[in-house]
Amino acid sequence: MGEEITRSEFEAADFTRFNARLSGETALLRELFGHGRMAASGYVFGYELEAWLLDHAHFPYSINEAFLTRLNHPLVVPELSRFNVELNGAPLPLRGDALLRAEMELERLWDHCNAVAHAMDAHMVMIGTLPTVRDEDLSLDNISPLKRYYALNNEVLRRRKGRPLRVDIDGRERLVAEHNDVMLEAATTSFQLHLQTPAALAHRFYNASVAVSGPLLAACCNAPFLFGRSLWEETRIPLFEQAVALAGLHADSRRVTFGSGYLQASVLECFEENLREYPALLPLEYQGQPAAFNHLRLHNGTIWRWNRPLIGFGRNGTPHVRIEHRTLPAGPSILDMIANAAAYVGLVYALVHEGDDETLGLPFEAARQNFYAAARDGLRARLQWPGAGEATARELLEQELLPRAARGLAMLDIDAEDIERYLGVLRARIACGGTGAAWQQACFESRQRDSFELMATYCERQRSRAPVHEWDL
Repeated sequence: MGEEITRSEFEAADFTRFNARLSGETALLRELFGHGRMAASGYVFGYELEAWLLDHAHFPYSINEAFLTRLNHPLVVPELSRFNVELNGAPLPLRGDALLRAEMELERLWDHCNAVAHAMDAHMVMIGTLPTVRDEDLSLDNISPLKRYYALNNEVLRRRKGRPLRVDIDGRERLVAEHNDVMLEAATTSFQLHLQTPAALAHRFYNASVAVSGPLLAACCNAPFLFGRSLWEETRIPLFEQAVALAGLHADSRRVTFGSGYLQASVLECFEENLREYPALLPLEYQGQPAAFNHLRLHNGTIWRWNRPLIGFGRNGTPHVRIEHRTLPAGPSILDMIANAAAYVGLVYALVHEGDDETLGLPFEAARQNFYAAARDGLRARLQWPGAGEATARELLEQELLPRAARGLAMLDIDAEDIERYLGVLRARIACGGTGAAWQQACFESRQRDSFELMATYCERQRSRAPVHEWDL
């Protein structure tokens, strides 16, 4: 979904041609996997950070076109709304000081973006959902002027036969809202992690990513509010799932999904499921060779699994596999996000290389239940884990998962002082319960439930670069 397209309206013949190309490219991918012609090298780390542009009152500020023109940076690109942008990290081999380099590079890019924003009487913030966003902000008046976004909106509404998208989130309070477009998705901003792995092991990293999604999210929640309502610890999860839901009960209606099960032998299974279960939303025809996988990659980009395998290419043109871990929110600080990334990378690496089987002994349905319990209740969530039975997320992380993450990072030869620094941030956050969501709720109550006072304080604390567990109210 990152590439611009040339059309926003399609006919039946477009879908027929697209499906034929998609089928051919899926068959070619099957052949490459079968003959061992996918990249066997790894491990490489990258990320995408979705951020907000705000005015001085902390309202969304719809200036991303002018901002991006002035910034003129290849790693910063538009997002669905005119008040969001995406910052991308250059791929880094996972060894030595890779995580520290990622932190320093993101700080430099973030500072540069903020300097440009300040020159435009704006500022930027990284947060899971913005407490000050208003329902009226999420309209087509604020959609980024790119054909791919108009096409996505048109096709989702066509599939729904014009029926509005309905959001119903029942948490500490309840929110029910209807929208006649897909712009509710723009209220969700995340820190998406990319992990390139050897192709033969990619399905095991996918399975490990699925298994850790719940416990890791519990420690990272940063989205408790929407439209003035206090909802889930990570409201971004149910909001995104409902914001682009199509009509019906079959797989196609759930374009944002935790998935249908663990993979058995290859990530190819996800791409075959894409072909079999998910009709095309953007049937654009490319003129390139099938080996570029243009149609397969575009189609995959319109199916938002919380853990999503991606096909990319190395400098020598060899196709590789990345696992995109999409569960974590933006913010609260850059240090927090890199600490979260360290825990993810170390944990999945350890699970794959220490695991007794490819599903880790955790049933897929238990992993799914863990994920939504964590999104709803954060560190208080009661989760299932092999050998631990049922425990709170806090207990599971402290006693089992963070030590395992440390072992995984050590196996990757990440510098010992960096392992201690980043996992130390997680340990301290978990010990005091000081997630971004917890801080936001406490600050909101201490500011007479004033969203603007909350955001003024949040932005000030974020500028300090301190991790969230050290933030004062």
